[in-house]
Amino acid sequence: QVQLVESGGGLVQPGGSLRLSCAASGSIFSINGMGWYRQAPGKQRELVAVTTSGESTNYADSVKGRFAISRDNAKNTVYLQMNSLKPEDTAVYYCNAEITSRNNYGRREITYNSWGQGTQVTVSS
Repeated sequence: QVQLVESGGGLVQPGGSLRLSCAASGSIFSINGMGWYRQAPGKQRELVAVTTSGESTNYADSVKGRFAISRDNAKNTVYLQMNSLKPEDTAVYYCNAEITSRNNYGRREITYNSWGQGTQVTVSS
C-alpha cells in the first residue's frame, strides 16, 4: 500500500504565503508525475500544478507567477510554495501522484493514481 500524506495548510491573510508538502510512503517502485489539485466549496476539483519525473512543470493560469511546485525524488515528496495568496485560493488542496508499486521481490507491479486526504487552505483577513 502507498500513502500520500499532506501537510502545511492553514489560515493566512491575503498576500501571505504557505508551503504545502506531500510525502509518499509504502511499497513504491517509482513515481512518475506528482501534482496538486484543489476543490473549493461548490466547485469541481481543478488542477493547480503538476511536475513530471523529468521535472517539467505545468500550472493553472490562475496561479502562474505566484505558486511554485518542486519535488525531492530522494524523499518521494512534492512541495507547493504559494505566495501572494488571494481569497479565491481558498480550497482543500489535494496531492496526487502516479505511482508504480513494488512487490515483495522488489519488482514493479501496477501503476495507478493515488490521492492524499487533502489539506485546507483558507485565505482571509
